[in-house]
Amino acid sequence: MKKLIIFPLLLAMAFAASAQEYEWEAVEFDGSLTGVVSPSKDNVAEAIGHFEGRHYVAPNGTTYKKNSIVGKTARAVIDAQPAMARVKDVIGYSTEAMSATYPESALSNWFIDLLMAKTEKLTGKKVHMGVSNFGGIRVDMPKGDIILDDMLSMFPFKNQVVYVEHTGKQIRAILEDMAEHRFEVLGGVRVVADKGKLVSAEIAGEPIDDDKIYGVATITFLLDGGDGLTLKENAVSVTSFPEVNIIDVVLEHVYAETAAGRPIEYKTDGRVKVNDYKKRRK
Repeated sequence: MKKLIIFPLLLAMAFAASAQEYEWEAVEFDGSLTGVVSPSKDNVAEAIGHFEGRHYVAPNGTTYKKNSIVGKTARAVIDAQPAMARVKDVIGYSTEAMSATYPESALSNWFIDLLMAKTEKLTGKKVHMGVSNFGGIRVDMPKGDIILDDMLSMFPFKNQVVYVEHTGKQIRAILEDMAEHRFEVLGGVRVVADKGKLVSAEIAGEPIDDDKIYGVATITFLLDGGDGLTLKENAVSVTSFPEVNIIDVVLEHVYAETAAGRPIEYKTDGRVKVNDYKKRRK
């Protein structure tokens, strides 16, 4: 039986646990029976409907008793709107829709490059490379107006910024493992993999030096086994910033770009090239 979604579910929750403990799925909204659409902060009655006496009046004019399932659902959604008004604020503008697609995408590149830049400011040290996970980017960037809820839903998990120092030899081992299984979101590097093998890897346009110490920007989830990565293993040093969540990094950038009159936009640059897309980390 087809599941009919009568009202939109607006997700604006901040989770305290790690990403793999939750399922997060975007579903198509179907308001065909009632004419309901997802409301902005200024059109609640037009988008969701209103109550007249003992009846709920849907946007398409259909009426339901207020104690019916539809009526009770409408009451709950309408009553929630004042508390949800803040997350519907328009905070930016995107020139194109962006999604986090493998092995690299404009959205994932945008995020990891922001993370690297912020980590460099926090540490005062050179950040050569960035590593995050595709699974942590939960929804797409819309084309057009960006509301706060778009960003909260995109990065809903409480991951913090971490700076890790690794030898080039260890970084090569990390990239070889990714080539064998699945690459995650990368910044600062250019890698080529073929049939599960790392063909080449460069940082700042130079082959990785096994004896050099490199600075890596990452997130707490990937330190101890998240998505199969243990980035603190064999690290030269690990510096955590428990007060800086990744959503703070993203919002800081979006607000700054909007204040400067610039849209949010990014691109792919060929940093990750993979000839075998079938392999997945188990």
